[in-house]
Amino acid sequence: MHFSHARHAHRARRAALGALAALALVPVVACGQNNSAPAATATSIAATKPYTGELKALERKFDARLGLYAIDTGTGREVAYRDGERFGFHSTFKAIAAGAVLRKYSPDGMDKVITYSRDDLVDNSPVTEKHVDTGMTLSELCDASVRYSDNTAANLLFDALGGPKALEREVRRLGDDVTRADRIEPELSKWVPGETRDTTTPRALAKDLRALVLGDALHTPERAQLATWLKTNTTGDALIRAGVPEGWVVGDKTGSGFSYAARNDIAVVWRPDAAPIVMAVLTNRGEEGDEHDDKLIAEAASVVADTLS
Repeated sequence: MHFSHARHAHRARRAALGALAALALVPVVACGQNNSAPAATATSIAATKPYTGELKALERKFDARLGLYAIDTGTGREVAYRDGERFGFHSTFKAIAAGAVLRKYSPDGMDKVITYSRDDLVDNSPVTEKHVDTGMTLSELCDASVRYSDNTAANLLFDALGGPKALEREVRRLGDDVTRADRIEPELSKWVPGETRDTTTPRALAKDLRALVLGDALHTPERAQLATWLKTNTTGDALIRAGVPEGWVVGDKTGSGFSYAARNDIAVVWRPDAAPIVMAVLTNRGEEGDEHDDKLIAEAASVVADTLS
């Protein structure tokens, strides 16, 4: 799809969603949904923003809770919806952990070989399971964790940092006093609505990503390395990438929970003729056995792309 065609599709989608929002009078909260939203957040959602009705319509369409924060780093314009509500961060933390490891160990320590045994392997470890005999360098573990969402690699990065609370201290250095890190994989992805362990907000997570990839939290070589891992991520084609125009370069990290259809994506999006957009899209549904639909995140990203273009 060419850029002009993509923009036309965005406008058509926005018109359709706007019509849905105008017609629908049902509450924004899906049936059975436990949103745990403070009153102030609910008030901010009701604020009259051009995109608010579109995002409410997406929540109804997918029977889900949607949290979103995006910022045009050139103009400062924002798209914010449930941006202060807590969601499980799931595997999106792996991008932040890789950034923290780069900050701690670069430039000389990323070639350090980390050894582990088969007893250390956990589910969804497609890269580390192939290198038990040789071990992997910290750089290779970051690559596996970010690009393939390898859970054992992520746990080994936790070890290199000093555990989940060490990662929490790292995000505090970025100015994030919201995100909580409590457990390792796979337990950290066993989030249930209302729980605060291993949670963040869309706004906090997007700001962490911005600081690491576009800010001065890392030196230039380490910042470029993290951006490369994100741009070559293998797990995000159906999410934010699917919702933005052709020609926009997406560097993202996905996440999924074990229940409540938890599904996330965070990204830095480089546009051809404008400053990057940073966005975090976090979602879940109301019942434990519900399944997620990646189109929710793709369509939310489309609203962001159209709003900030």
